[in-house]
Amino acid sequence: MKAASIILKRKENIWQNIVLQIFQKMQTGNLTITLPNGETIATGNTAETLQADIRITRPEFFKKCVLYGDVGFGEAYVDGDWESTNITNLISWFLSNIDNAPTISGNKLNMFSVNVLKFFNINKHFFRSNTLNGSRKNISDHYDLNNDFFSLFLDETMTYSSAYFKEDDMPLKEAQYAKYEALCRRVKLKSSDHVLEIGTGWGGNAIYMAGKYGCRVTTTTISEEQHKMACEKVKLAGLEDKVTVLLQDYRELKGSYDKIVSIEMLEAVGHNFLESYFRQCHHLLKKDGLLGLQVITCPDSRYESLRGNVDWIQKYIFPGSLLPSIAAINKAVNNTSDLTLVNLEEMGLHYAKTLRFWLESFNSNWYNINRLGFNNTFKRKWNYYMCYCEAAFLMRNINVMQMVYSRPNNKNM
Repeated sequence: MKAASIILKRKENIWQNIVLQIFQKMQTGNLTITLPNGETIATGNTAETLQADIRITRPEFFKKCVLYGDVGFGEAYVDGDWESTNITNLISWFLSNIDNAPTISGNKLNMFSVNVLKFFNINKHFFRSNTLNGSRKNISDHYDLNNDFFSLFLDETMTYSSAYFKEDDMPLKEAQYAKYEALCRRVKLKSSDHVLEIGTGWGGNAIYMAGKYGCRVTTTTISEEQHKMACEKVKLAGLEDKVTVLLQDYRELKGSYDKIVSIEMLEAVGHNFLESYFRQCHHLLKKDGLLGLQVITCPDSRYESLRGNVDWIQKYIFPGSLLPSIAAINKAVNNTSDLTLVNLEEMGLHYAKTLRFWLESFNSNWYNINRLGFNNTFKRKWNYYMCYCEAAFLMRNINVMQMVYSRPNNKNM
């Protein structure tokens, strides 16, 4: 049965009509929709490679999508209003139809009938700004969940950022080491360096740099749980004379460093503090130093739209965050320093593979995660989060970069 005839039979259901009419406009790939009453309809081209399905279990799904767009779509999954045999494929289908998907945050297509209450989510996000106190609260809400929890789905290095798979069959742990090594080589790390790491994580990169290269590392975090574990890991590695772990905001740091590195921390800074971040890097970096970043980015063309909205990830996973674009990063750098971009490599598909490792590990270890006190709602939320991100990287909707900045006439280049 065609979607059009389903819509005509349900004029009394405004919410459902609006959503199905939007779905009909999405013609790339194929989506099979099962309605709450069991009827099945399809939209798109069945001959295309991208096949997705959604089984809507409760009528509340439609209202949430209309009122809150993609935030409502994610909330509906967590609430059990819909299911799919492959969430990653489903999100990929939406992203492949982004030009006709007004529910997706950052899309320039506006429809008055969709996401009509987005103001409430935008307003809440506005009050999660990354001031000194706000940053501590935002970081704590995610990273201080429980160290034992993160250890149940991350690899032994406790690395919570994209790996770098030099070979297709590379184990995750080795791919994380390969990521560390790639960044070390980009900044030309040597034993005489004093390195500042902004964003410690659980200490994996700091331990790698000090252990392999023999350099001194000062690393800083504002997560109490991460600080605690990182200190323990540094001690266990016998590197207390090489690695100093601070519990301090990067804006409060003093000193002078040969290299500054930061892995997937810039996303937590937010638009209003990008210039503050690079101004501080400018002050802390020695004249012939190098700044190396690994950062998740959004397309330049969507940055302004994204920063004026809020998506499900920002509301439920990383409060206060914003994916910068390369243009936004370079603008902030140019406005605050004499640094210049000298090296860049994109690694988006590596992140999709990393997320698949995490998702499978998360679900295979769910029994132990559940015993820590996390319920099924939490499980659905984290499954949606990781599938959502996996799809975004697979579709190149977002990307992850390793970038190096240097000053002109740098004798160490």
